[in-house]
Amino acid sequence: MNIDYLKAFYTTVKSNSISKAAKKLHLTQPGLSMQIQSLERELQVSLLNRSNRGVELTEAGKIVFNYSDTILSLKDNLERDLENLKTNKRQLSIGACKAIGEYALPCSIYVYKQDNENVDINLQISNTKDVIQNLINRTVNIGIIHSNVESPQLNIQKITSDNLVLVTSLPLVKDKISISELINLPLIFREKGSGTRYTIEEDLNKHGISSNDLNIVYELNSMEAIKSSVIAGKGMAFIPEMSVKRELYNGTLKEIVIEELQIVSDFSVAYMKNTELSPCERDFIKFIKSSKRGFCQEDF
Repeated sequence: MNIDYLKAFYTTVKSNSISKAAKKLHLTQPGLSMQIQSLERELQVSLLNRSNRGVELTEAGKIVFNYSDTILSLKDNLERDLENLKTNKRQLSIGACKAIGEYALPCSIYVYKQDNENVDINLQISNTKDVIQNLINRTVNIGIIHSNVESPQLNIQKITSDNLVLVTSLPLVKDKISISELINLPLIFREKGSGTRYTIEEDLNKHGISSNDLNIVYELNSMEAIKSSVIAGKGMAFIPEMSVKRELYNGTLKEIVIEELQIVSDFSVAYMKNTELSPCERDFIKFIKSSKRGFCQEDF
């Protein structure tokens, strides 16, 4: 299979436009169309339906597109690793869930870099579901995720735990409530696919409460955005304690204790099974599992 033709097809689908894709690839539109047609002839299938609204994948096109993402990522990783071998340069590609990637992990990377200046680190922050998919697609090689997931394709090793605390900036709210009172509070939640949301739902389910029972005012895909919304008085939220220690200390936020409920998030390092890790990757995994990892946590 011609990789350039596959890239032409992939870019066209992502752009939803032959003209836009042609500009990105520095090709003429007829030249790009010829590459896609050549790929279709090679695979003996039709990949795209073209219309005034853009391009639409055929059933065969959907299969090829899903594989093309992985194939092109593997090609990029191969070229990167070979180039690093030539230049004696080391690179780490890390994916992290937002609960830990937006707060704790940057300090770990800083600490690691102090003793490993020749290592270039690329950090991608997304929810746990996407981190796992990126590991499987090999767009990242190491993932830091919530531990409440299982995957037969991954090695998953716990590194730390943190309490999820219900916080608010609103006045006249009790310091302690019952689980039944939680149902009426205006809550801001993470999106589906988030490990934080999954952990909360799992613990509440044990008490006979589902997310449908809650008063969720809206959902956000960033823990930092949720914290800002809570500080602005838009609602209340379950947030990792490590990310709100300062706000709890200075009174910007206060914790609401829920009787008979303590929610704990476990975080793990994950990587693909049956994969030969580079010395740099093995070293970072050893570091992130150690007490030297230097998560951004302040004691007051």
